[in-house]
Amino acid sequence: MKKLQGAHQRKPIIPDLLMTPSDQGDVDLDVDFAADRGNWTGKLDFLLSCIGYCVGLGNVWRFPYRAYTNGGGAFLVPYFLMLAICGIPLFFLELSLGQFSSLGPLAVWKISPLFKGAGAAMLLIVGLVAIYYNMIIAYVLFYLFASLTSNLPWEHCGNWWNTDLCLEHRGSKDGNGALPLNLTSTVSPSEEYWSRYVLHIQGSQGIGSPGEIRWNLCLCLLLAWVIVFLCILKGVKSSGKVVYFTATFPYLILLMLLVRGVTLPGAWKGIQFYLTPQFHHLLSSKVWIEAALQIFYSLGVGFGGLLTFASYNTFHQNIYRDTFIVTLGNAITSILAGFAIFSVLGYMSQELGVPVDQVAKAGPGLAFVVYPQAMTMLPLSPFWSFLFFFMLLTLGLDSQFAFLETIVTAVTDEFPYYLRPKKAVFSGLICVAMYLMGLVLTTDGGMYWLVLLDDYSASFGLMVVVITTCLAVTRVYGIQRFCRDIHMMLGFKPGLYFRACWLFLSPATLLALLVYSIVKYQPSEYGSYRFPAWAELLGILMGLLSCLMIPAGMLVAVLREEGSLWEDCLQG
Repeated sequence: MKKLQGAHQRKPIIPDLLMTPSDQGDVDLDVDFAADRGNWTGKLDFLLSCIGYCVGLGNVWRFPYRAYTNGGGAFLVPYFLMLAICGIPLFFLELSLGQFSSLGPLAVWKISPLFKGAGAAMLLIVGLVAIYYNMIIAYVLFYLFASLTSNLPWEHCGNWWNTDLCLEHRGSKDGNGALPLNLTSTVSPSEEYWSRYVLHIQGSQGIGSPGEIRWNLCLCLLLAWVIVFLCILKGVKSSGKVVYFTATFPYLILLMLLVRGVTLPGAWKGIQFYLTPQFHHLLSSKVWIEAALQIFYSLGVGFGGLLTFASYNTFHQNIYRDTFIVTLGNAITSILAGFAIFSVLGYMSQELGVPVDQVAKAGPGLAFVVYPQAMTMLPLSPFWSFLFFFMLLTLGLDSQFAFLETIVTAVTDEFPYYLRPKKAVFSGLICVAMYLMGLVLTTDGGMYWLVLLDDYSASFGLMVVVITTCLAVTRVYGIQRFCRDIHMMLGFKPGLYFRACWLFLSPATLLALLVYSIVKYQPSEYGSYRFPAWAELLGILMGLLSCLMIPAGMLVAVLREEGSLWEDCLQG
């Protein structure tokens, strides 16, 4: 291999990172390797892409509920502490690795070929997540189109999909007063619209018999993949421009929903439930685990997206500053989203005559049942519903861009001479393949498969990948060498805080999370449906497969190496 000539014209591929000591004087690396790869076309492209990647659906439908159920305002104590111990350091580590190398999740392991399996595990995880994540975007598109009407279709009972248990709200819009809702014996129109019309889940007997394809969902999924493909068609040059809209416009909508929410009667009741500090919760290990999990998944560490985005930076991009902007901005966005969501849930609680804790839900139930029902109680309900789902669409697309770009970049970096000139075609083939694999999610029982993928594709396997990456970079590649590389990029070495987190605090915390998730393992379920044993086993194998990529990669590296294992494989 050879040093890149004229490297400072773009960014250097530093021998310390990519070459073995015996390689550094050789002359066989194509000089145009980095130049042909491309980079961001604007100064804000990278920053907005990271913001869009991190600020996603979880900020809206997961953080507010986790905060509420884990001590309210007191939850912010472990949340920001875990942000400091795990979130910020691991975020900075992944950005540094990507920017210094100019390579994706597979090729970057030239630093230590023995751990290349960690990169393969990242691709497996992000591929599985991308399949079902775009199905969620398809649901959002479905509701977005359904909102383009004078009366929301989930506002009333009496439709063909409704049952005798359906009970609609008679509230503020017609002045008849609130109707208390017995949640144990009745079902809201929005819930039956979601389960019986959108999902048509009554047509499935379970995960083993998914039923027929729902063609309306199939077309929405196709549209979702077409949108994603068009936005990543030219790599970061196209997606980097789209994020100027998709990463900023959600904040405008969130602000509108927040202002509308806090002006509703009963809004303060919901906010009080959301933020009332319950400090006794801090004595429970569950609260600290929940805080760490929220940070871990919200920032998207370990999926390869951050590494991929940073690999298109110029060599001296100030990722130290960008790390704090994105991580703290993500936390603040989650808190503001909680105000917007719980102010509306407080209003809904007052209108329905039930406590807030019987209204609040986490996950898809909040986005596709509770919040749509709340929209029916507002004047101009189709307008507010359209804004809400348009916000979810833009939030989801940003993350999906990152998932697809991670896969495409990683594979094209492995085979640059074959795939880089045909990157657009390769991106299209990936989208087509994932669309076909996702068709099972459009069936009557597709939600069961989505839940299984969500529970296992990025669970304990992702934690193992991140722990492995952290230890490989700091212990094998070497913390001193890594800090010297960062000094070469930014002009200063990371301080004691980052080094302590990388060496001890972050991997120890993640190991505790991993052990906790195994000890507290609970089988998957969806409502009252319990998954059969074979489905649970399939999910566990799905998680184990990503873990097994790491020793498999080690075996391949050992079989390929010709000299000293320690010198050629470990030290890279």
